[in-house]
Amino acid sequence: MPQLNLIRRDLADRTVIYLAGEIDLESVPLLRELFAQCMREGVRTVDVDLIAVTFCDCSGLRAFLEMSHRASEAGGTLRLHDPPTVLVRILDLTGTASLLLGQPAAASHEASLRPTAGPLLLWPPAAYDIATQAVAALPAVPRGAR
Repeated sequence: MPQLNLIRRDLADRTVIYLAGEIDLESVPLLRELFAQCMREGVRTVDVDLIAVTFCDCSGLRAFLEMSHRASEAGGTLRLHDPPTVLVRILDLTGTASLLLGQPAAASHEASLRPTAGPLLLWPPAAYDIATQAVAALPAVPRGAR
């Protein structure tokens, strides 16, 4: 059964959501609910780290576009970072890359998305062990390796 692990990290000026696993019709509701929680709490800048995502279908793209639109309406932004090859292909084919990826981020900004210290809020709560392992593995994944 495909699984998506979500980890939320609140920083001073934004929230970073780390995703690991597969984004599909089954897992999209978890992603939408975590984003909605961020919006309810007043978070307006959301970065989504996708380096540990192994698959993303069109339902994931739709969710990201909806979340980006909602963030924009609230005066904020949602940006995707390190998308897997399949998602980059979908973004290119649909012409939506500029909406979700924005301008290429500076290397220092990309590095600042990686977990170092501070509280991580795991979502859903039952995913603690799997999500912790996924985040611990993130720095070891070389850029461009998929």
